[in-house]
Amino acid sequence: MATANALSDPAARSRVRRILIYRLGSLGDTMVVLPSLHLVARLFPNAERRMLSNHPVHGKAAPASAILDHSGLITGYMSYAVGTRNPWTLAKIALSIRVYRPDLLVYLTKPRGEAVIARDRKFFQLICGVRNIVGLPVGTLGENLPPQGTGGLWESEAARLARSVAALGPLDVNDLSNWDLRLTPEEQAKAAQALAPLAGKALIACGPGTKMQAKDWGAASWRALLDKLAAAHPEHGLILVGAKDDASVSDEVSTGWSGRVLNLCGALAPRVTAAALARTELFLGPDSGPMHFAAAAGVPCAIAFASRTEPGIWYPAGHGHRVVYHPLPCSNCDLEVCTVNQKRCLTSISPDEMFQAAEAAWRDGRARSTAAAAYTN
Repeated sequence: MATANALSDPAARSRVRRILIYRLGSLGDTMVVLPSLHLVARLFPNAERRMLSNHPVHGKAAPASAILDHSGLITGYMSYAVGTRNPWTLAKIALSIRVYRPDLLVYLTKPRGEAVIARDRKFFQLICGVRNIVGLPVGTLGENLPPQGTGGLWESEAARLARSVAALGPLDVNDLSNWDLRLTPEEQAKAAQALAPLAGKALIACGPGTKMQAKDWGAASWRALLDKLAAAHPEHGLILVGAKDDASVSDEVSTGWSGRVLNLCGALAPRVTAAALARTELFLGPDSGPMHFAAAAGVPCAIAFASRTEPGIWYPAGHGHRVVYHPLPCSNCDLEVCTVNQKRCLTSISPDEMFQAAEAAWRDGRARSTAAAAYTN
């Protein structure tokens, strides 16, 4: 078997029959790994590709299988509870991996610290018997690169992951074809059926809910923004997406919408939600899974983004989005619950500011669509 560094050679790749892809997280974490999954699928089309991931850690968190099933990017799954230290559980995981006998491990987790990386390397190589590993986030691969030039944005997580698997080959994370969920005709049909009550209407989408308190802009702010947009675009329909637990807040924020409203929270599977969002002209929301769905489909996004991480790392993929991010002395806190500073990074964002962002993203999106149509014709 060739070493991991030699896997850019087609002959070496042809001998890879089983691949294990290690990725933890929920919806957004799975979405940002899509370009890397596309690369692996292109390079190893005949290999079995299983994903080792975690059980959902939150009621609103979708498992990786809910996003990747039917895409052809992953052919099977292994899962475990994050943070497990039970020797018997770890032994069962190791045994499952040994029975699978992967020729290659593609390590695609977030930066976890040198000690954890060293522990994982020993677990996979010495205990599980995996000889070749690509993607260990060691050194600068474990860090998102700081802003280059005048843009002020940090390297995205998708781009950092692409760097970590560069030994396999080049990967352009700005190419939206690398974000394709490969939605099936059945999933597209289910989305069309769900949107049937708004047939013939141009659509705006909003996903105001979030499983993390530190990312929540607040119902009053979303209500004020949607009221402004309804006044400016009364002919448009509004769809609301999210988990079942987001249904009530979605009803609350949309009460002032003058046009037709369709609350789909909890009504659609994640991939059908992605298909529905692809039929909209604009997405509004916080940093969330639906944001990544919309961006992956090329839908312009206007996002009220908490400054709990550096700007750019978790921004929506593609161009033309408008992300409202207020840097503060407490930025990059990585808090999931903010009580000391009362979410000032979000509460300092006004509905007027988000309205301007939404109009700008929408305007740019229409211009790109017009230019694309002219080019194809």
